[in-house]
Amino acid sequence: MTTTKDTAEPNEPYLVGHFTPVTDETEGLGLKVTGTLPPELNGRYLRNGPNARPGQAPGHLFTGSGMLHGVRLRDGRAEWYRNRWVRTSKLAGAPFSRADGTADLTAVNANTHVIAHADKLLTLVENGFPYEVTGDLETVGPCTFGGRLTTAMTAHPKEDPVTGELLFFGYGAVPPYLTYHRLSAVGELVESREITVPAGTMMHDFAITENHVVWLDLPVVFDRTLLAGGGMPMRWDDSYGARLGLMRRDAAGEVRWFDIDPCYVFHVGNAHEDAAGRVVLDAVRYSREAFGTMWQAMGGHVAHPTAATGWVLGETQVGSVHRWLLDPATGTASEQPLDDRGVEMPTINDALTGRHHRYLYAGASHTLVKYDTEAGTARTYGTGAGTSPGEAVFVPARDADGEEDAGYLLSMVSHGPDRGSELLVLDAGDMTRVASVEMPRHVPAGFHGSWVPDSAT
Repeated sequence: MTTTKDTAEPNEPYLVGHFTPVTDETEGLGLKVTGTLPPELNGRYLRNGPNARPGQAPGHLFTGSGMLHGVRLRDGRAEWYRNRWVRTSKLAGAPFSRADGTADLTAVNANTHVIAHADKLLTLVENGFPYEVTGDLETVGPCTFGGRLTTAMTAHPKEDPVTGELLFFGYGAVPPYLTYHRLSAVGELVESREITVPAGTMMHDFAITENHVVWLDLPVVFDRTLLAGGGMPMRWDDSYGARLGLMRRDAAGEVRWFDIDPCYVFHVGNAHEDAAGRVVLDAVRYSREAFGTMWQAMGGHVAHPTAATGWVLGETQVGSVHRWLLDPATGTASEQPLDDRGVEMPTINDALTGRHHRYLYAGASHTLVKYDTEAGTARTYGTGAGTSPGEAVFVPARDADGEEDAGYLLSMVSHGPDRGSELLVLDAGDMTRVASVEMPRHVPAGFHGSWVPDSAT
């Protein structure tokens, strides 16, 4: 799917600054803690991200080799940090495209997310199979759920907090362009169904509600002519249009589509059904111009590179939080911005996935933001000039008592390649610092992660 340059170009924006790769695997024991770690933080913070191997530049931020970073917390101590490459067949040199033109879905970077489901830890990337890893970050191997998975798997599956099911999809450049999958609470792939769309697009994320799946059919399309330049073979296509789809979970395959203004969405915060029967979707929206600026900074090819406003996470432009209302009764969709600041990596209390949420968390320029979507307000925590905070992972407090924001936010903060990194722990209620754990090395700015409590493994 992608090609790799033989020699690293250190001035490429996705290989410098906060994104500067590390060159080895290591570990540190007995990490320094400032403040007091909450006693309920017994488990592992795990985070995935691209990390180019020494001497290579992958051509795009998204195509670097997957590297896991983990921190073990227990009884108020930070016992260890370690990092490990995900040892996929691609890391060993296998090509994604076989001689017969078919794709080897094990020859991927596994660099985007890491989740726990049904006693497995899975590293994810959207163009191939997941890879199972251990709690110590060692690679077990590709996972196809007993041979039943035959498409790629999104890096953004959604676990229903009531049923325990894991809903996900796979997309591709050739038919089937989009396939819906449902994994049981015990990890059995019980449903796979093709969804009809006009062509293959980069569908990075989606959403669920109690009764629906929300599809994002947006105008970033495959273009194989871009493969010769390395990196990602995708571009913006004005002619494709933009629409959101509602598919009832009890009638998978039947989709009702809602046209929206052209945009792109990498990441969804959440979706839910309101009292009027409408589906409410909160996500980070990119205009064509903002997408082009960001994509080019990551190493991508763009048809219309245009300057755009926005802040920089590492070296990357981002969008802003918007809300869409999809009304099945009228067949109409409306949209409004919730904020004009540049943010990315929206998260919530995962116990409310697909249900009504009030609070949304996101990363901004050297800042973490908490949105109160009911009050229309925001609170922030500044991580300091020159820093790059990562995704805020919500961990519920032991005595939450039903309060949505009773818990903690965990974020890996890069202070730069020469200044190290910290695992920051904030009180999710008032956005104040609770504690931080000093990393024994620079942890490059990355993508997504999870808190895996001891009870989950």
